[in-house]
Amino acid sequence: MRRGTARLRTVALIGIDGSGKTTQAHRLADALTAAGRPAAYRRNASGRRWLGRVANRLGRPDAQRLVGRDGVLAVESVLRWLAIAIALISCLLTGRTAVMDRYSACQYASIRAHGGHRWERLARAGYRLFPTPQVTFLLTVDPAEAYRRIEARGTDHETISWLTAADTAYRTLPEYPSFVLVDAGRPAEEVTEQIQAHLATWLPSDARSDLTRPPSDVPPPAPTPSEPPPRSDLPARGGPTPLVAQARP
Repeated sequence: MRRGTARLRTVALIGIDGSGKTTQAHRLADALTAAGRPAAYRRNASGRRWLGRVANRLGRPDAQRLVGRDGVLAVESVLRWLAIAIALISCLLTGRTAVMDRYSACQYASIRAHGGHRWERLARAGYRLFPTPQVTFLLTVDPAEAYRRIEARGTDHETISWLTAADTAYRTLPEYPSFVLVDAGRPAEEVTEQIQAHLATWLPSDARSDLTRPPSDVPPPAPTPSEPPPRSDLPARGGPTPLVAQARP
């Protein structure tokens, strides 16, 4: 998979919670593999949900009340760093394209949303070891819609204020101009089509149609009906009306 002379090694999907990163990353990895370009889905979580559950079991309302803001940022940064490192090594050994569900930009945005800007410099120093993905998709969605989706799935909870702060953080990152923006507020199928259509430019021409091909269970569109040929038993337009002979009974 090359665009020019560059081989597609890493694709990252980033965005606020509720933007659909996990769904789209799974679909992209499956589509690339089906097109003959093996890819691996990798989830680079920060452990914030896990830390929040631990805090709840210990009688604290959230992780920040348990270990403090700096503690949360330190745990997040370390756990995500380890997850990304393992994902990159695994894909390097197997030769698969790494489809990253979250990447280093997610940690920078989390630090900014928490207001811990002095931590960002330390995080960037540690994450500088990792290569920049050839393509980074930023899935954008209104924080109110993201909140509705999170509440509907019922596995965790986020506040509107946090989602808004995280959305702003992504848009203020210095890497923002290099992101491919995807409107994730649309139906998931349309988001999938936009992501795969953009990524098809990295594929050889013989594999592009496989990546963007619709699912096999969707019937092809019906052909447009053509005008039927003129009947030979009707008189030609403008010509004399033929006589019809009829036998008497």
